[in-house]
Amino acid sequence: MLAEAISNRLNHSQLVAAGVRAAVVAVLFAGVCTVCTLPGTAAAREGGPRIVALGDSLTSGRGIGRALAYPAVLQARLADNGYDYEVVNAGVSGDTAAGALRRLRDAIDGDVEVLIVALGANDGLRGVRVEDLSANLGQIIETAQQRGIRVVLVGMDALPVHGWAYSVSFHRAYEELAARYRVPLVPFVLLNVMTNPALMQRDRVHPNEAGARAIADHIWPYLETILRKNA
Repeated sequence: MLAEAISNRLNHSQLVAAGVRAAVVAVLFAGVCTVCTLPGTAAAREGGPRIVALGDSLTSGRGIGRALAYPAVLQARLADNGYDYEVVNAGVSGDTAAGALRRLRDAIDGDVEVLIVALGANDGLRGVRVEDLSANLGQIIETAQQRGIRVVLVGMDALPVHGWAYSVSFHRAYEELAARYRVPLVPFVLLNVMTNPALMQRDRVHPNEAGARAIADHIWPYLETILRKNA
């Protein structure tokens, strides 16, 4: 499995990725596993306006299941704060921005009001050209906005295995996309997760249940802000 190969290749002292604002200490995880089935909802209720989380294994809940992944945590947080939304887990393990773009129209079909875009870690791992990553993410955002769907962009960082210049350019691509499309940018959600063994599964690649809650905590303020603005 690719995740095992990465763990064998990189020891703890090597797990430092470049970023403009911060070093990313971790093995890039996000879905370096086999592709799972297309998403179902993380909600107990159905029929209301939807928030779709479009992502890879971080979103799908690789190793912990969808019921414990961060979209399910966000569902509970919304209910606790009086927001009547159905959260849809549109995470596919191993996916890239290009793969998510191909399934986007099905993912946002229906009464979708918000799209959380949490993609790119697999692109960085594979060394996908930053220009291609940016173009695919840009098309996802544009398609959503054309339908009146608000977007929350989750930033990702790339290990410097493809060179520091690539890692820096990769990081900046998210900042440029957020500025271009005027969408909120969530800083890299794993910076303080992957350095904490208590938040990681035994594979040291994917977050555990507590890690998923930490990721939801990180995304929540950005999501709630746009919900309040459009209430």
